[in-house]
Amino acid sequence: TSASTPPACRWCGTDAQGWACPECGAAGLRAPVLGEARTGEELGRSFPKARVVTSAGDHVVRRVDTRPGIIVATPGAEPIAEGGYSAVVLLDTWLLLARDDSRADEEALRRWSNAVGLLRPGGRVLAVGDPAHPALQALVRWDQPGFARRLSEERQGARLPPSVRLATVTGDPGALDDVLTLLAPPAHIEVLGPVPAGDDEERLVLRTPRSHGAGLARALGELQRVRASRKLDAVRVQVDPVSL
Repeated sequence: TSASTPPACRWCGTDAQGWACPECGAAGLRAPVLGEARTGEELGRSFPKARVVTSAGDHVVRRVDTRPGIIVATPGAEPIAEGGYSAVVLLDTWLLLARDDSRADEEALRRWSNAVGLLRPGGRVLAVGDPAHPALQALVRWDQPGFARRLSEERQGARLPPSVRLATVTGDPGALDDVLTLLAPPAHIEVLGPVPAGDDEERLVLRTPRSHGAGLARALGELQRVRASRKLDAVRVQVDPVSL
């Protein structure tokens, strides 16, 4: 979506017309900006005698020694500290939770848990965010299994993985029309989309009960075989993609 268009579902393309923030009522949208370099600079000014190391993107620091210092890292780029960290601060936790991904909550908890795992015995953790959020509650209680069970129950009610099987087909709009004609989805396969997928491509999402998952995979394999034999425009097929 963009600042001038309403939010839209990435699966089926449905627009959320008239959307407004439930907290303040504002209808404007803006993209959050991650700035580990700026954070490092501000911490350096606040603690001028401290060693500040940044780790992110193309400059990932793998390890740091035992010298005192402040390590600023993006999720997944945290260096391993010799002997462990004395403290871990999780800033702006809402950024991971607000990702446009159906697995944002579980991915956030996974990354936070990995960061906490870098602590030395007796180390402390400070998480900056909404203390009522289920993912942060699970982190505080260190109850990842309970969080997974609760998330699984919610997804079953919403017909989201892993309670269903998903497949995506991505390609030119004309090629996707051919896909639907050749596939002729039976009643147990729900077709969502197409929705924009970037680079002038579109994406179909196919959803089916787990009991029909193997049949969906076989049908898509046969679809690709037929399309290749007829030399039709290529499409990309993913079964149970990690994210959309």
